[in-house]
Amino acid sequence: MNREVLNRDTLSRPAAVTPRPARRSRRGPRRRASRSEARNARAAAVFVLPFFALCFLAPIGYALHQSLFTTERTGPLGLGGQEREVFAGLANYAQALADDRFLTGFGRVLLFGAVQIPLMIVLATALALLLESASARAVPFFRSAFFLPYGVPGVIASILWGFLYVPGISPLVKIAGAVGWDLDFLSRGTVLWSIANIVTWQFTGYNMLVLIAQLKAVPGELYEAARIDGASAWQVARHIKLPLIRPALVLTGVFSIIGTLQLFAEPMVLRPLASSIDSGFTPNLHAYSEAFVGNNQHAAAAEAVLLALVACVLSFGFLRLVGGRAKERG
Repeated sequence: MNREVLNRDTLSRPAAVTPRPARRSRRGPRRRASRSEARNARAAAVFVLPFFALCFLAPIGYALHQSLFTTERTGPLGLGGQEREVFAGLANYAQALADDRFLTGFGRVLLFGAVQIPLMIVLATALALLLESASARAVPFFRSAFFLPYGVPGVIASILWGFLYVPGISPLVKIAGAVGWDLDFLSRGTVLWSIANIVTWQFTGYNMLVLIAQLKAVPGELYEAARIDGASAWQVARHIKLPLIRPALVLTGVFSIIGTLQLFAEPMVLRPLASSIDSGFTPNLHAYSEAFVGNNQHAAAAEAVLLALVACVLSFGFLRLVGGRAKERG
Protein backbone atom coordinates (compact mmCIF):
# COMPACT_ATOMS: atom_id res chain seq x y z
CA MET A 1 0.00 0.00 0.00
CA ASN A 2 2.69 2.44 0.92
CA ARG A 3 4.51 1.85 -2.29
CA GLU A 4 1.33 2.36 -4.32
CA VAL A 5 0.55 5.58 -2.47
CA LEU A 6 4.08 6.82 -3.05
CA ASN A 7 3.92 5.96 -6.73
CA ARG A 8 0.57 7.74 -7.08
CA ASP A 9 1.90 10.81 -5.28
CA THR A 10 4.99 10.85 -7.46
CA LEU A 11 2.97 10.57 -10.67
CA SER A 12 0.51 13.23 -9.58
CA ARG A 13 3.21 15.78 -8.79
CA PRO A 14 4.31 18.06 -11.66
CA ALA A 15 7.75 17.41 -12.97
CA ALA A 16 10.37 19.77 -11.71
CA VAL A 17 11.18 22.42 -14.32
CA THR A 18 14.86 23.07 -14.79
CA PRO A 19 15.39 26.85 -14.77
CA ARG A 20 16.80 28.17 -18.04
CA PRO A 21 19.75 30.49 -17.94
CA ALA A 22 18.72 34.08 -18.39
CA ARG A 23 19.44 35.53 -21.81
CA ARG A 24 22.11 38.13 -21.82
CA SER A 25 20.96 41.38 -23.23
CA ARG A 26 22.83 42.44 -26.32
CA ARG A 27 22.06 46.06 -25.69
CA GLY A 28 24.88 46.41 -23.20
CA PRO A 29 27.78 45.77 -25.61
CA ARG A 30 26.04 47.80 -28.30
CA ARG A 31 25.61 50.75 -25.99
CA ARG A 32 29.21 50.54 -24.87
CA ALA A 33 30.37 50.39 -28.51
CA SER A 34 28.21 53.39 -29.44
CA ARG A 35 29.52 55.35 -26.48
CA SER A 36 33.08 54.49 -27.43
CA GLU A 37 32.45 55.63 -31.00
CA ALA A 38 30.92 58.87 -29.75
CA ARG A 39 33.96 59.54 -27.55
CA ASN A 40 36.31 58.86 -30.46
CA ALA A 41 34.30 61.19 -32.69
CA ARG A 42 34.44 63.96 -30.07
CA ALA A 43 38.19 63.48 -29.62
CA ALA A 44 38.74 63.62 -33.39
CA ALA A 45 36.64 66.78 -33.61
CA VAL A 46 38.67 68.45 -30.85
CA PHE A 47 41.89 67.87 -32.82
CA VAL A 48 40.51 68.56 -36.32
CA LEU A 49 38.26 71.59 -35.78
CA PRO A 50 41.01 74.09 -34.79
CA PHE A 51 43.03 73.28 -37.92
CA PHE A 52 39.87 73.34 -40.04
CA ALA A 53 38.93 76.73 -38.65
CA LEU A 54 42.41 78.26 -39.02
CA CYS A 55 43.38 76.79 -42.39
CA PHE A 56 39.98 76.73 -44.14
CA LEU A 57 37.29 78.86 -42.54
CA ALA A 58 39.49 81.81 -41.57
CA PRO A 59 40.99 82.40 -45.07
CA ILE A 60 37.58 82.08 -46.72
CA GLY A 61 36.02 84.41 -44.17
CA TYR A 62 38.75 87.00 -44.68
CA ALA A 63 38.41 86.76 -48.47
CA LEU A 64 34.64 87.26 -48.15
CA HIS A 65 35.22 90.30 -45.95
CA GLN A 66 37.70 91.82 -48.38
CA SER A 67 35.43 91.18 -51.36
CA LEU A 68 32.65 93.31 -49.84
CA PHE A 69 34.77 96.46 -49.59
CA THR A 70 36.56 98.81 -51.94
CA THR A 71 39.35 101.34 -51.55
CA GLU A 72 38.78 105.06 -52.00
CA ARG A 73 41.71 107.43 -52.44
CA THR A 74 41.54 111.09 -51.47
CA GLY A 75 42.97 114.09 -53.26
CA PRO A 76 42.68 115.38 -56.82
CA LEU A 77 41.94 112.56 -59.28
CA GLY A 78 42.32 110.09 -56.45
CA LEU A 79 46.06 110.71 -56.23
CA GLY A 80 46.10 111.78 -52.59
CA GLY A 81 48.14 110.02 -49.96
CA GLN A 82 45.23 108.80 -47.85
CA GLU A 83 43.13 105.72 -48.47
CA ARG A 84 40.06 104.32 -46.78
CA GLU A 85 37.99 101.20 -47.17
CA VAL A 86 34.32 101.66 -48.03
CA PHE A 87 31.62 99.02 -48.02
CA ALA A 88 30.80 98.14 -51.62
CA GLY A 89 28.37 95.23 -51.25
CA LEU A 90 28.36 93.01 -54.34
CA ALA A 91 29.97 95.59 -56.62
CA ASN A 92 33.24 93.66 -56.84
CA TYR A 93 31.36 90.49 -57.83
CA ALA A 94 29.43 92.39 -60.50
CA GLN A 95 32.71 93.79 -61.81
CA ALA A 96 34.29 90.33 -61.96
CA LEU A 97 31.30 88.81 -63.75
CA ALA A 98 31.30 91.67 -66.26
CA ASP A 99 35.00 91.20 -67.08
CA ASP A 100 35.28 89.36 -70.39
CA ARG A 101 38.86 88.21 -69.73
CA PHE A 102 37.90 86.65 -66.40
CA LEU A 103 34.96 84.77 -67.96
CA THR A 104 37.07 83.71 -70.94
CA GLY A 105 39.66 82.32 -68.54
CA PHE A 106 36.93 80.23 -66.87
CA GLY A 107 35.86 78.83 -70.22
CA ARG A 108 39.48 78.06 -71.10
CA VAL A 109 40.16 76.04 -67.93
CA LEU A 110 36.85 74.18 -68.31
CA LEU A 111 37.88 73.15 -71.84
CA PHE A 112 41.31 72.26 -70.46
CA GLY A 113 39.78 70.01 -67.78
CA ALA A 114 37.31 68.36 -70.15
CA VAL A 115 40.22 67.07 -72.25
CA GLN A 116 43.12 66.74 -69.83
CA ILE A 117 41.41 65.11 -66.82
CA PRO A 118 39.97 62.06 -68.64
CA LEU A 119 43.26 61.55 -70.50
CA MET A 120 45.29 61.68 -67.29
CA ILE A 121 42.93 59.37 -65.38
CA VAL A 122 42.96 56.82 -68.20
CA LEU A 123 46.78 56.87 -68.33
CA ALA A 124 47.07 56.56 -64.55
CA THR A 125 44.60 53.65 -64.51
CA ALA A 126 46.39 51.84 -67.31
CA LEU A 127 49.76 52.22 -65.58
CA ALA A 128 48.34 51.04 -62.25
CA LEU A 129 46.76 47.95 -63.82
CA LEU A 130 49.94 47.12 -65.74
CA LEU A 131 52.16 47.44 -62.68
CA GLU A 132 49.78 45.33 -60.58
CA SER A 133 49.41 42.55 -63.14
CA ALA A 134 50.83 39.13 -62.39
CA SER A 135 53.32 39.29 -65.28
CA ALA A 136 54.75 42.72 -64.40
CA ARG A 137 58.51 42.87 -63.86
CA ALA A 138 60.76 45.47 -62.25
CA VAL A 139 57.67 46.98 -60.60
CA PRO A 140 59.55 49.12 -58.00
CA PHE A 141 61.73 50.68 -60.69
CA PHE A 142 58.86 51.62 -63.03
CA ARG A 143 56.69 52.76 -60.14
CA SER A 144 59.42 55.16 -59.00
CA ALA A 145 60.10 56.29 -62.56
CA PHE A 146 56.44 57.13 -63.21
CA PHE A 147 56.08 58.88 -59.84
CA LEU A 148 59.31 60.89 -60.19
CA PRO A 149 57.78 63.80 -62.20
CA TYR A 150 55.44 64.53 -59.29
CA GLY A 151 58.48 65.27 -57.14
CA VAL A 152 59.48 68.07 -59.52
CA PRO A 153 57.89 71.42 -58.50
CA GLY A 154 55.46 72.87 -60.99
CA VAL A 155 57.66 75.90 -61.66
CA ILE A 156 60.72 73.75 -62.40
CA ALA A 157 58.65 71.43 -64.59
CA SER A 158 57.37 74.40 -66.59
CA ILE A 159 60.92 75.71 -67.06
CA LEU A 160 62.15 72.30 -68.20
CA TRP A 161 59.35 71.93 -70.72
CA GLY A 162 59.76 75.57 -71.74
CA PHE A 163 63.20 74.70 -73.15
CA LEU A 164 61.50 71.98 -75.21
CA TYR A 165 58.87 74.41 -76.51
CA VAL A 166 60.86 77.52 -77.46
CA PRO A 167 61.86 77.63 -81.17
CA GLY A 168 65.60 77.80 -81.73
CA ILE A 169 66.31 75.91 -78.51
CA SER A 170 63.88 73.03 -78.60
CA PRO A 171 65.26 69.78 -80.07
CA LEU A 172 61.67 68.72 -80.75
CA VAL A 173 61.10 71.73 -83.01
CA LYS A 174 64.37 71.06 -84.82
CA ILE A 175 63.53 67.40 -85.40
CA ALA A 176 60.05 68.33 -86.64
CA GLY A 177 61.52 70.96 -88.96
CA ALA A 178 63.97 68.43 -90.38
CA VAL A 179 61.08 66.20 -91.49
CA GLY A 180 59.03 69.11 -92.81
CA TRP A 181 56.71 69.76 -89.87
CA ASP A 182 56.19 73.32 -88.67
CA LEU A 183 55.61 73.01 -84.94
CA ASP A 184 54.91 75.93 -82.64
CA PHE A 185 54.12 74.73 -79.13
CA LEU A 186 53.50 78.29 -77.87
CA SER A 187 51.08 79.59 -80.49
CA ARG A 188 47.61 80.75 -79.53
CA GLY A 189 46.00 77.52 -80.68
CA THR A 190 48.46 75.08 -79.11
CA VAL A 191 49.76 76.70 -75.92
CA LEU A 192 46.82 75.41 -73.85
CA TRP A 193 47.59 71.82 -74.87
CA SER A 194 51.30 72.38 -74.24
CA ILE A 195 50.35 73.28 -70.66
CA ALA A 196 48.09 70.21 -70.54
CA ASN A 197 51.09 68.09 -71.49
CA ILE A 198 53.09 69.48 -68.56
CA VAL A 199 50.26 68.83 -66.09
CA THR A 200 49.67 65.31 -67.41
CA TRP A 201 53.40 64.50 -67.24
CA GLN A 202 53.59 65.75 -63.66
CA PHE A 203 50.45 64.30 -62.05
CA THR A 204 49.83 60.99 -63.82
CA GLY A 205 52.29 59.20 -61.54
CA TYR A 206 50.66 60.61 -58.42
CA ASN A 207 47.21 59.41 -59.48
CA MET A 208 48.75 56.06 -60.42
CA LEU A 209 50.01 55.58 -56.85
CA VAL A 210 46.57 56.38 -55.43
CA LEU A 211 45.04 53.70 -57.65
CA ILE A 212 47.78 51.20 -56.79
CA ALA A 213 47.13 51.74 -53.09
CA GLN A 214 43.46 50.89 -53.70
CA LEU A 215 44.44 47.78 -55.66
CA LYS A 216 46.68 46.64 -52.79
CA ALA A 217 43.63 46.64 -50.52
CA VAL A 218 41.77 44.14 -52.72
CA PRO A 219 41.91 40.59 -51.25
CA GLY A 220 44.06 38.27 -53.35
CA GLU A 221 41.48 35.49 -52.99
CA LEU A 222 39.24 37.28 -55.50
CA TYR A 223 41.95 37.12 -58.16
CA GLU A 224 42.68 33.47 -57.42
CA ALA A 225 38.99 32.54 -57.61
CA ALA A 226 38.65 34.36 -60.94
CA ARG A 227 41.69 32.57 -62.39
CA ILE A 228 40.34 29.20 -61.20
CA ASP A 229 37.09 29.99 -63.00
CA GLY A 230 39.08 30.60 -66.19
CA ALA A 231 38.97 34.40 -66.31
CA SER A 232 41.62 36.06 -68.44
CA ALA A 233 43.79 38.98 -67.31
CA TRP A 234 41.57 41.42 -69.22
CA GLN A 235 38.41 39.99 -67.62
CA VAL A 236 39.95 40.22 -64.15
CA ALA A 237 40.91 43.85 -64.77
CA ARG A 238 37.53 44.78 -66.21
CA HIS A 239 35.14 42.93 -63.91
CA ILE A 240 37.09 42.87 -60.63
CA LYS A 241 39.83 45.47 -60.46
CA LEU A 242 38.08 48.43 -62.11
CA PRO A 243 34.85 48.18 -60.04
CA LEU A 244 36.83 47.82 -56.81
CA ILE A 245 39.07 50.87 -57.45
CA ARG A 246 36.09 53.06 -58.25
CA PRO A 247 36.39 55.07 -54.97
CA ALA A 248 40.01 55.90 -55.84
CA LEU A 249 38.99 56.92 -59.36
CA VAL A 250 36.35 59.26 -57.93
CA LEU A 251 38.91 60.73 -55.52
CA THR A 252 41.46 61.41 -58.25
CA GLY A 253 38.72 62.92 -60.40
CA VAL A 254 37.73 65.39 -57.68
CA PHE A 255 41.35 66.35 -57.01
CA SER A 256 41.91 66.86 -60.73
CA ILE A 257 38.86 69.13 -61.05
CA ILE A 258 40.05 71.31 -58.18
CA GLY A 259 43.62 71.38 -59.53
CA THR A 260 42.42 72.39 -62.99
CA LEU A 261 40.57 75.42 -61.65
CA GLN A 262 43.71 76.39 -59.70
CA LEU A 263 45.90 76.35 -62.83
CA PHE A 264 48.51 79.06 -62.26
CA ALA A 265 52.19 78.07 -62.14
CA GLU A 266 52.48 76.70 -65.69
CA PRO A 267 50.96 79.70 -67.55
CA MET A 268 52.77 82.10 -65.21
CA VAL A 269 56.17 80.59 -66.07
CA LEU A 270 55.47 80.27 -69.79
CA ARG A 271 54.00 83.77 -70.07
CA PRO A 272 57.32 85.49 -70.93
CA LEU A 273 57.88 82.89 -73.65
CA ALA A 274 54.43 83.01 -75.24
CA SER A 275 52.69 86.21 -76.29
CA SER A 276 49.41 84.28 -76.43
CA ILE A 277 49.33 84.01 -72.61
CA ASP A 278 47.90 87.23 -71.16
CA SER A 279 47.00 88.25 -67.61
CA GLY A 280 43.53 86.70 -67.97
CA PHE A 281 44.61 83.34 -69.36
CA THR A 282 43.24 81.54 -66.28
CA PRO A 283 41.01 82.80 -63.43
CA ASN A 284 43.82 82.37 -60.91
CA LEU A 285 46.22 84.35 -63.09
CA HIS A 286 43.62 87.10 -63.52
CA ALA A 287 43.06 87.36 -59.75
CA TYR A 288 46.84 87.50 -59.21
CA SER A 289 47.16 90.33 -61.74
CA GLU A 290 44.31 92.25 -60.12
CA ALA A 291 45.86 91.97 -56.65
CA PHE A 292 49.57 92.50 -57.30
CA VAL A 293 49.67 94.36 -60.62
CA GLY A 294 46.49 96.40 -60.57
CA ASN A 295 46.68 96.89 -56.76
CA ASN A 296 43.00 95.99 -56.41
CA GLN A 297 42.94 93.32 -53.75
CA HIS A 298 39.21 93.64 -53.15
CA ALA A 299 38.34 92.71 -56.74
CA ALA A 300 40.88 89.87 -56.54
CA ALA A 301 39.20 88.60 -53.36
CA ALA A 302 35.81 88.56 -55.12
CA GLU A 303 37.30 86.60 -58.02
CA ALA A 304 38.90 84.15 -55.58
CA VAL A 305 35.54 83.59 -53.85
CA LEU A 306 33.84 82.99 -57.21
CA LEU A 307 36.58 80.54 -58.12
CA ALA A 308 36.07 78.67 -54.84
CA LEU A 309 32.32 78.52 -55.43
CA VAL A 310 32.76 77.11 -58.92
CA ALA A 311 35.22 74.52 -57.58
CA CYS A 312 32.72 73.45 -54.91
CA VAL A 313 29.82 73.25 -57.37
CA LEU A 314 31.79 71.19 -59.90
CA SER A 315 33.28 68.88 -57.25
CA PHE A 316 30.00 68.15 -55.46
CA GLY A 317 28.19 67.92 -58.80
CA PHE A 318 30.68 65.33 -59.97
CA LEU A 319 30.30 63.36 -56.72
CA ARG A 320 26.52 63.43 -56.99
CA LEU A 321 26.62 62.38 -60.63
CA VAL A 322 28.91 59.47 -59.92
CA GLY A 323 26.92 58.48 -56.83
CA GLY A 324 23.66 58.52 -58.80
CA ARG A 325 25.09 56.23 -61.46
CA ALA A 326 26.35 53.85 -58.79
CA LYS A 327 22.88 53.62 -57.25
CA GLU A 328 21.32 52.91 -60.64
CA ARG A 329 23.78 50.09 -61.24
CA GLY A 330 23.25 48.71 -57.77
